[in-house]
Amino acid sequence: MRTDAEIQKDVMDQLKWEPFLNAAQIGVAVKNGIVTLSGQVDSYSKKFGAELAAKKILGVRAVAEEILVGSSPIYDRSDPEIAEAVLTTLKWHTFVPNEKLKVKVESGTVTLEGQVDWNFQREAAVNAVKNLPGVRHVSNFITLKPAVTTADTKQKISAALHRHAAIDAEKVKVELVGNKVILSGPVRSIAERDDAEQAAWSAPGVTSVENRLSIQIPEPVF
Repeated sequence: MRTDAEIQKDVMDQLKWEPFLNAAQIGVAVKNGIVTLSGQVDSYSKKFGAELAAKKILGVRAVAEEILVGSSPIYDRSDPEIAEAVLTTLKWHTFVPNEKLKVKVESGTVTLEGQVDWNFQREAAVNAVKNLPGVRHVSNFITLKPAVTTADTKQKISAALHRHAAIDAEKVKVELVGNKVILSGPVRSIAERDDAEQAAWSAPGVTSVENRLSIQIPEPVF
């Protein structure tokens, strides 16, 4: 079992390793494998990136996000300016059906609503706007249009899990209930759990994923 001090050191080292992050701006505390990130960064993408960096570390059971986004006054924008930038960005993004989306901006928080056919389109919309100056948070309320799942959808998801080098697919159980995928079993890290969920989302017809995967830290081998 890894100690909290070991996990804290690795998280801090990983933050330093990420080229777009300033590790000095981010505080790291660990208790019982739960990592708490604090501090202030100048963009929502950096806040999100710090969370992803922490999830990569072996022994991390959960991440509590307390990082504030406070951009430099040079990059401050009013809500109408942010909304205009979001609409323009979505319009020109190849994978985003912008005509199906609605945008709301309040105090720097961008809310996306609407319905799309694929989960990658929903994620592309968030990725397109999270780096825009002035954006402090992105709330994603985009839903997926229900589609018919085929008889071999479960097998396709299992095959995708087996192709993924970072996932121990033999331990992941896949259930399909209508358009919902249920994942269960043990994984070794939060990152592995997220990767398995992402693989399930890629299957055609899937509109929701219930992630019941539990994190079991492997014992060190001496």
